[in-house]
Amino acid sequence: MKKIIIYSALLLVGLMCSQLLPSFIAGYGQLQPTIMVLTMSALAYIMINVGREFEIDKNNLKQYRWDYVVAMTTATFPWVGVVLYFVFVLMPPEMWSNVDAWTETLVIGRFAAPTSAGVLFAMLTAAGLGATWMFNKARILAIFDDLDTVLLMIPLSILVVGWQPALGVTLVLMFGLLALGYRYLHLWAIPSSAGAVMGYSVIIALLCELFYLRSGVHFEVLLPAFVLGCMMKSQHESAADQQVSSSVAGVFMVLVGLSLPQIFGGVATTASDSITLSMPAMSLAEITYHVLVISVIANIGKMFPLFCYRKEATLKERLALSISMWPRGEVGAGVLMISIGYGFGGPIVTISMLSLALNLVLTGVFIMVVRKLILSDEQKGEFYEKA
Repeated sequence: MKKIIIYSALLLVGLMCSQLLPSFIAGYGQLQPTIMVLTMSALAYIMINVGREFEIDKNNLKQYRWDYVVAMTTATFPWVGVVLYFVFVLMPPEMWSNVDAWTETLVIGRFAAPTSAGVLFAMLTAAGLGATWMFNKARILAIFDDLDTVLLMIPLSILVVGWQPALGVTLVLMFGLLALGYRYLHLWAIPSSAGAVMGYSVIIALLCELFYLRSGVHFEVLLPAFVLGCMMKSQHESAADQQVSSSVAGVFMVLVGLSLPQIFGGVATTASDSITLSMPAMSLAEITYHVLVISVIANIGKMFPLFCYRKEATLKERLALSISMWPRGEVGAGVLMISIGYGFGGPIVTISMLSLALNLVLTGVFIMVVRKLILSDEQKGEFYEKA
């Protein structure tokens, strides 16, 4: 429990710093690329370790087809719900049939789709849920719905800027990595100490950043880091390595908060003909109301697993699994950064950022609810004693 509180506090500290520091540090914006590389390095470290623990039954691949369907639906429902709200509630009726309005909101609304895999796994591990059915299933669904988000951003990018060869390269790389991970699952006997994993993480983050700088297309570290972990020969972390992993997870929480763009008055845009950018400003009360509604819509959309896996798990376990899909973070923030880069803005982007920030702040609360649903009374007592 102590770790959850600490991680939640670190998230909040990072979020507050992301909004306050630009006012006090001249040239703070120039630090953003460095912060992003550090964030992605920490995420890569977490995802490599997730991959190291990942097991797949190659003799029963059919079960993963259903998992992918569930994950895709869990990513799609929040996205569709948020987009419909953006168009039919926040835009005037004359915009309801405007193609550009739909295109922009489809891109912006995608922030609600991905579960924050890095934040989720760190928090669930800190809650002592690493050996549960819910954790194993959440691990699969979170990775799949993040992958689904990254893949879908390719056709969405084509809608906005047209076809680019780099998008095809990204697609080939993704499927190539998945094939490598499947073929060499836990077969690579390479160094796996905390220092070695940290080195791999930095290299992956730098390569992904270089790919973006050269091509203008985002290639998230999530997939290559996870695949590398899958290919590494399965070795559990030592006690010293676990301490390093806890420290990296803590630093990651701060960096995720720091990576969030400026919510008020700090968004630079490049397009003057954007539908969302031309929308009239809203009062703070209006923005607050829409943030709350959007957050509820997005999280209700994540509840689809509640109706699945009835033969595998109890109602409490399925409810806990659904709630564990609520945390948002690095991938959602990346979607909003891409949206801003396309020149989208206005109150819709502000509402999206605040909704993302609200989910970040409440992550610890979500995990505590999950823990309460999963652990028995006896296990809860042991957990609090250790805390």
